[in-house]
Amino acid sequence: MKINPITLILIFVFLFPIARGFLFKFSSYDLKRDTENLLNSIAFIAAIFIGIKYYKVIFLNYESSEVFKFIPKEISSILVSRPYILYFVIIPIFVYIVYKLIGAVLNLIARFTFFNIYDVVDKMISNKSNIVKRVLGAIVQLPRGICYLVTVLFLLNAVAIINPGMKINSYLKDSEAYNYLCKRIIVPVTNSSVAKNFPNILDNSFKIVTKPDNINKSGNVSKDGNNVNTDDNNNPNVIVYYNGVTLEDGVKSNDQINNFARNMTYNSRGNLSKSRKLYDWIGYNIEYDYDKANMVLNNNYNVKSGAIPTFNTRKGICFDYSCLYVAMARANNIKVRLVTGEGFNGTSWVSHAWNQVYIPESNTWINVDTTFAKGGNYFNNNSFNIDHRNAKVIGEW
Repeated sequence: MKINPITLILIFVFLFPIARGFLFKFSSYDLKRDTENLLNSIAFIAAIFIGIKYYKVIFLNYESSEVFKFIPKEISSILVSRPYILYFVIIPIFVYIVYKLIGAVLNLIARFTFFNIYDVVDKMISNKSNIVKRVLGAIVQLPRGICYLVTVLFLLNAVAIINPGMKINSYLKDSEAYNYLCKRIIVPVTNSSVAKNFPNILDNSFKIVTKPDNINKSGNVSKDGNNVNTDDNNNPNVIVYYNGVTLEDGVKSNDQINNFARNMTYNSRGNLSKSRKLYDWIGYNIEYDYDKANMVLNNNYNVKSGAIPTFNTRKGICFDYSCLYVAMARANNIKVRLVTGEGFNGTSWVSHAWNQVYIPESNTWINVDTTFAKGGNYFNNNSFNIDHRNAKVIGEW
């Protein structure tokens, strides 16, 4: 039986201070020193929590952020266009300042409360057996074990999002302990109150399967003449299925969708404005279908995928969101792409799908992720590539 190395690391960092407390027994002097270190660790974790939370509140959803309005335009435009400045300069400085302030306050409180309690307890157990002192020594180290665990969870989460090797990512995905703790401790903080509506995208709930083509030998060009840019589609002897349907069937539309999409953008001028309206409607009116995600996860394709069933049921997963966006964009004569790659779900990188639309006004393709719309601004966001990677265009219309 193989034990996941990530799980082993988490167990070790939690039990190490507890085992150390048991071995060295309870000591008022040692506990005071440990408390100072512990409070500094707590201050550091709290500073990270606050730094990440307010980054999300202010910058991920900056269009509706009240704080962002008070930042000078010249500075805000630089921060929006260069999100990595936030990660590697602004946030670390902010975290350090908060860490020092919280640490000073906590240590001041400890000197007038906990330290006196430790002295009293030390006198009370001075005549007790060694086993009592060892057990008490282990118990008082529990907060430190928790603090170490949370710190390592943050570090592993940071390693995951910084684009690790596939081996590390697979260990993270396979560790039940990491995923359980991360979703209950790290994700609620890193997503913040603004991003609590992010769908919990299940790993492998978007699947690409190739099968022998015994019917159509026409190659990788669909009826509409659109190239599908996956490696397997270069082989004319295979058909590529996305969650059980071909790309052609997935983006297929009907009069109801076409008329609805055109009416929605009737008063909009320019492709940018129209594309945004489509993004807003799909992002806020289509619900993430967790039941379907679980079925796909278990290779059960007895549910329909694509634009038409998603529009009719108002439910779907990432591929369905993207197919519906393609259908609505085509109805408005907007050049659109369907892209596959990986998205960061808060704990690890998972298979994902999104869109790109062409804006002739600026002669550029912009990224659009309607699946994440409820969690923040994922329409032409400069931070898009922070939690999206390995993009591959599989269709363009």
